[in-house]
Amino acid sequence: MEAGTAGLRLQLCSLIPGERSGIVGGLPDHSTSTLQLPQRWPAAEDTSNVERLSLTHSRRTRLVSRNGRSDTRLSSLYKKSGVNSETIHALADEAVLLKKKAEDLTPRLNERCIYLIGMMGSGKSTVGKILSEALGYSFFDSDKLVEQAVGGTSVAQIFKQYSESFFRDNESEVLHSLSSMHRLVVATGGGAVIRPLNWNYMKKGITVWLDVPLEALARRIAAVGTDSRPLLHHESGDPYDKALVRLRNLSRERGEVYANADVRVCLEYLATKQGLGDVSAITPTAIATEALVGMETFLKKTALLEMPRDNPP
Repeated sequence: MEAGTAGLRLQLCSLIPGERSGIVGGLPDHSTSTLQLPQRWPAAEDTSNVERLSLTHSRRTRLVSRNGRSDTRLSSLYKKSGVNSETIHALADEAVLLKKKAEDLTPRLNERCIYLIGMMGSGKSTVGKILSEALGYSFFDSDKLVEQAVGGTSVAQIFKQYSESFFRDNESEVLHSLSSMHRLVVATGGGAVIRPLNWNYMKKGITVWLDVPLEALARRIAAVGTDSRPLLHHESGDPYDKALVRLRNLSRERGEVYANADVRVCLEYLATKQGLGDVSAITPTAIATEALVGMETFLKKTALLEMPRDNPP
């Protein structure tokens, strides 16, 4: 990045007064804006007997008690959501398991940031919000921060109006700024991994790769449309077919790079472990829990490698 370029200055919660942020690439002054970072999600100590945990299977927030039993408010969801009681109780159990795992792991994280990486449509933002709430961390989407920095311009429009290189420069600035902070869960853009510089920033924390089969990704993207995907929306043809072709090409380019992550959450493996025939049946809560399990394993291995070894006699 060129010397003298003003870096993004991020405001965390309300601790730092708002400032004008410098943008990479020489945008005119009227495009410069303040990044207003959201308040931290509620920490465990902020909650009482009943905790709010995101169970997005039915796209509703369910109230789950600490002991895993549904309270009186949970029963009212049976009629409202159209989901049977067995499913709701299973989701409640998932949420309690997630919270317990998060409570066990949080002290061992030592306030490290968590960076979620993976292909477009892999659920980084959805899973990231659930993780941040369970851990009592703040959540950030790096794409959203870049959009806010460039005057609220969408990622697709940034690619079209300024270029992918311009976007990547700003993306690196965002990751650089976030890497100096603590207790964050960051959902990164699918292409953030292609710059070695970004790995330098993310490796200050723990990187988690959400590895989703390409066919499942293509179905998700086709269902919501490709207009918001700058690497897809210019291509014509059936949304599923063009998404799958592009994803295959990107996978060949990035597959080995994603594998540099500290933790890999393989949805095919998780579906098999849960006895599910389709990865789309896995709830975001279950994926978040699997990410915590992977982080626990990674921290154990790291601790073993860092243990002093006795000198041989």
